[in-house]
Amino acid sequence: MDPHLLRTYVTVARLSSFSEAARELGYTQSAVSQHIAALEQDLGAPLLTRRPVAPTAAGGRLLEHAEPLLLRLDAARTDVARTAAAPAHGLTLAAAPTALGPRILAALPAAGVTLRVTARDAVPAAVATGTADVGLTDGLVAPSDPLRLPDVAPLITRGVGEEPVCVLLPDLHPLSRRTGLRLGDLADARWIDAPDTALPLAHLRAANGGHGFRCALRYEGTDVSVLTALAAVGHGLVLLPRSAATGVPGTVAVPIAHPRVVHRTELVCTGAPSGAAADFVDLLVRAASRS
Repeated sequence: MDPHLLRTYVTVARLSSFSEAARELGYTQSAVSQHIAALEQDLGAPLLTRRPVAPTAAGGRLLEHAEPLLLRLDAARTDVARTAAAPAHGLTLAAAPTALGPRILAALPAAGVTLRVTARDAVPAAVATGTADVGLTDGLVAPSDPLRLPDVAPLITRGVGEEPVCVLLPDLHPLSRRTGLRLGDLADARWIDAPDTALPLAHLRAANGGHGFRCALRYEGTDVSVLTALAAVGHGLVLLPRSAATGVPGTVAVPIAHPRVVHRTELVCTGAPSGAAADFVDLLVRAASRS
């Protein structure tokens, strides 16, 4: 498949409009229509309905393949350009909110840093496409297990930290005086679903055999302080790394005693970071090896 046609198709499907896609891509509307017709002819199936503009069943299946394919093409172009370019003088870091523990923040260079706090699933793609030099992502795993990251490009991952996880409870919650909690005992509690900030409810369900942990409130943001404030006033429970859960006014952080899980932070980079990115990677890896 011609990637130019594929990119046009993805844009039309995302915007649900031929004219809006033409405006975004810098084509005429006629050219966009010709791209879609050529792709449909190549695949032998209609990909879009016209009124309204929406993917057909075949088009929906193509979208599942198209976005990762285009991301890999962008990653390949960026990797070649990065290899040929002079070393960067600054550092652009993409990080999940709870991957930014105190030790990692202290390791940032004194100047020349751009820090982008983003959804954890977006971190590998940011590194692959060159919008970030280095990434930091995190998740809930058994001790020493690696994170399961999307395969967006040939990237190197290194574990740079593990710490206990805690349930954040309001001060007056019936369980706030416990010294430890079993995750399974909380499966029927009210939870805040904050997939880009807290440890996602999907990870909790997986650790509990795939059930429980219903959402009482969904928070779509990356500000940890907003999330902990929601928990403090009783909108639901959240699971956070100990460093993020302790010291929050009006709350108690109670460790998870069972199952044996940890909050793991991993560094994501390309094969050969250079300049400030290489120095930052080396510093984190050395610090992790001593801990």
